[in-house]
Amino acid sequence: MKPQPFCHVAVAACCSALCFTNTAVHAQAVRSGNVVDDVSVDTLKRDVTDLARQLDTLKRELEEEKSKLRDLRRSVRNEYLASQRGGTAQPSSTSQQGPQGQGGTQVAMVSNPTAQDGTPATEPVGVAPERNSRQREVAPIFEQPGILTPKGKFALEPSIQYSYSSNNRVALVGYTVIPALLIGLVDVRQVKSNTVTGALTGRYGLTNRTELELRVPYVYRSDSTVSREIFTGSATDNVFQTSGKAIGDVEASLRYQFNDGGADRPYFIGTMRVKSRTGKDPFEVVTDCVTRCVGNTTGTGLPMELPTGSGAYSLQPGLTWLFPSDPAVFFGSFSYQYNFKRNNVSRRVLNGESEFLGDIKAGDILGANFGMGLALNDKSSFSVGFDLNSVGRTKQNDVTVPGSVRTVLASLLLGYSYRYSDKTSFSMSIGAGLTRDTPDLTLTMRVPMSF
Repeated sequence: MKPQPFCHVAVAACCSALCFTNTAVHAQAVRSGNVVDDVSVDTLKRDVTDLARQLDTLKRELEEEKSKLRDLRRSVRNEYLASQRGGTAQPSSTSQQGPQGQGGTQVAMVSNPTAQDGTPATEPVGVAPERNSRQREVAPIFEQPGILTPKGKFALEPSIQYSYSSNNRVALVGYTVIPALLIGLVDVRQVKSNTVTGALTGRYGLTNRTELELRVPYVYRSDSTVSREIFTGSATDNVFQTSGKAIGDVEASLRYQFNDGGADRPYFIGTMRVKSRTGKDPFEVVTDCVTRCVGNTTGTGLPMELPTGSGAYSLQPGLTWLFPSDPAVFFGSFSYQYNFKRNNVSRRVLNGESEFLGDIKAGDILGANFGMGLALNDKSSFSVGFDLNSVGRTKQNDVTVPGSVRTVLASLLLGYSYRYSDKTSFSMSIGAGLTRDTPDLTLTMRVPMSF
């Protein structure tokens, strides 16, 4: 027979006592053959009122016990998912406090969803695992974290990212008489780009299901363009170098966990990200043109200083999913980034002049990624994933900019994570570009810390 909780037994005992009291008084009145006087009636009413009050108190205590049980189950699920999905496992507030909230260690027996025999096994909550226990952590390789910060907890993640890309561009300036004969010049350029982005990300748990994130990046860019001066007939290559460094676009995100997943049950987390225009946008930097860039053949047409921001406000909703399946964890996300239109935009050229461009609408971005993580031992984990983004065409005055086409960015990512302590981890990921428009190499280093 299944044991009943203490609150259920107490409520049943009070109800039995109330019935027994009513029966005893009635029997006493029948045996004596006398009518119960007003004093006995008042006493009986007071007893009934006291018992009813005690019953209400027990009901409230029962609801409190149920609430504590729900919190305990949620904390156990969060700790289990933390051991499945990368970074630092966040201790729950339930397992850190003692019975009276004095900071002692609370030990409770909970069901282990990964029991070998298929029946619920038990393990202590709030007790440090043994040295040989296996932590199924996953190295983070995407920007969206899979674990939400517990309520009242704060996480800080400094990171640094380096990317390198090389691109060749060939332009035919002239006209062809027949397909094999060109009248004019051939403009060939090789562009090599290096970008270093240092970022500081802070996350705070508003509730057990809601997390707030703020990311502040600092960007350093350096480009080298190798080309021959057009219309000069030069036989030597010229190198045009430019760089830029400043704060990037600050981002704020809100995440909410929709359901309580578990072993062989997926988790779904919704994300809403807002990107600002704090970085220097492409229209603020000076472009190497004499008077105008459109239709101008003098100068390189390249920016004298590289921008560090996109130049547009963005709103990006997304959905992240995680599916723990021992011993691996599958994860991924879908997102859509909407870039807001900018009105009355002007571009700066040489000699302090400006070129009016009108209304500019950057292309929206549709993104998707997926991956799999696997723990190597109790401290190390490995992840592999694929990231895909489709960038729409840019429009000027509601007309597609000539030469603007839909661009596909695809990367293959490998990640490794090492748990240095219960509060700190080191994670590194490597990305390889799969299309010509994607950076050839991307290296990212993260150090998530919890407080």
